[in-house]
Amino acid sequence: MGERERLRRSFEQVAELYDRARPTYPAELIDEVAALGPRILEIGPGTGQATRALAERSVEVTAVELGPALAEIARRNAPRAEIVTADFETWEPERADFDAVVAFTAFHWIEARLKYEKSARLLRPGGALAVVEVAHVLPEDGDPFWVEVQEDYDAVVPSPENRPPPRPDEVGDLRRELAESGLFGEIQVRRHRWDVPYRADEWVDVLRTYSPNIARDAATTELLLDRIRTRIGDRTVTKHYLATLTLGRRL
Repeated sequence: MGERERLRRSFEQVAELYDRARPTYPAELIDEVAALGPRILEIGPGTGQATRALAERSVEVTAVELGPALAEIARRNAPRAEIVTADFETWEPERADFDAVVAFTAFHWIEARLKYEKSARLLRPGGALAVVEVAHVLPEDGDPFWVEVQEDYDAVVPSPENRPPPRPDEVGDLRRELAESGLFGEIQVRRHRWDVPYRADEWVDVLRTYSPNIARDAATTELLLDRIRTRIGDRTVTKHYLATLTLGRRL
């Protein structure tokens, strides 16, 4: 099993924690995606945070989830949706005429050679591909904790990738990728920023759901998490999220 495959399957190990700890999405973002309906195919719903929100807006959602444990929780969270346990890369629906194919923080796990081709093939003419990517950003007035905590990463898991979060205006989008696929036009990018406060144990729980922390040897991960928990102490830290929605229409 390759590294990409190993990491994308790692969330199964923490399915219940993933459901409890991961944040939901802004209502405005869900409204924009729901407006693409009424028949939506969701790639990689995880435990169904976005799935439930879409179904509550009277959208008919079919969601394809690789992990059986994640899919079972998604069924519990979004009983109005159809949750399919399958690999999107090999799964085929009975009807390939969806109004929209959407992915919330899951599109990067799909094999590059087919993610645009298959998404286009499963859409009706003029249907939309909507890809949401979520980044941790640090605005000018952001919480200084995210700079301070780099000391713990450098001490335990040194890497050139250890750096503070980018500014919101430094985060890219998928506009060029969609255009270069030759399969989509009318490409738009929309952004939504929101903040979530965390106590120490709450933030450590979120970190336990990140694939590098799941895949790394347990002793090293626990050392890192203990240092981060101690650094936060009794305070509340605020994480600044940025959701980038890249939207294109099938040509």
